[in-house]
Amino acid sequence: MGFFSKILTKLGIGSAAAAQTPDAAPADATPAAPPTSGSVAVVDVVAQLEQRAAANPQKLNWRTSIVDLLKLLDIDSSFAARKELAAELGCPADLMGDSAKMNIWLHKTVLARIAENGGNVPAELLD
Repeated sequence: MGFFSKILTKLGIGSAAAAQTPDAAPADATPAAPPTSGSVAVVDVVAQLEQRAAANPQKLNWRTSIVDLLKLLDIDSSFAARKELAAELGCPADLMGDSAKMNIWLHKTVLARIAENGGNVPAELLD
């Protein structure tokens, strides 16, 4: 499992989440609409992260900080872990040497990838 897939799993996005969702209709029931190939269930990422932030004793700002975002998801937020995640997501080499620039790139990229995988990330967080 890659580092980014841990993030998706914590948010309930992807095949792990789909496997946990029970079918409401019996197997012999006719579906109301045929399943759309490649459709992705939308997960309310903002609500999840806000709920986690409210329950956390630390004041974490996941909207601007990759460290805080990882902390809310109970994922290693150390520099080494962030560097591993940045490499996995294809961070440009010139940003890898500057932790502040890498963190900014990483935060935006992680939110964008979450959105690509079915998370409802507001547009203002993706700009």
